[in-house]
Amino acid sequence: MARIPVSQTHLTPVVLGVVRIVVGLLFAFHGLQGFGAFGGIDGQGGAAPLGAWPVWWASVIELAGGVLVLLGLGTRGAALICSGAMAYAYFSVHQPLALLPLQNMGETAALYAWVFLLIAVAGPGRFALSGLLRRRAAERVERVPAGV
Repeated sequence: MARIPVSQTHLTPVVLGVVRIVVGLLFAFHGLQGFGAFGGIDGQGGAAPLGAWPVWWASVIELAGGVLVLLGLGTRGAALICSGAMAYAYFSVHQPLALLPLQNMGETAALYAWVFLLIAVAGPGRFALSGLLRRRAAERVERVPAGV
């Protein structure tokens, strides 16, 4: 049986797109916890008080940013904001407890900060709605008769 070579240039955008979707979904779920879903912020279904700093605002960023990254809409900007939010969470909540993420329970915040920074720099990869919208807009421009 002949082996079909898969070049890195074809595979990288696909893998990046899948990682973006999974990370966006997980982050959106994390944001929903702040509103009482999935056991809430206390494991008993508790929600963050409306407007409470920083927990309620973090939940809004996590939910909205996660959904935007998941869908691939405004991915770079949303991922950069999510990365910054997780860096803030790490340095304000976790790092004062101990030096290393393994000691201060900040592994998740640190990983999210770095993965979102990677997505912000690398872009959305495949399967992003922004690419679909861009292609449709280009098709509409191509169909417009000259001189109109």
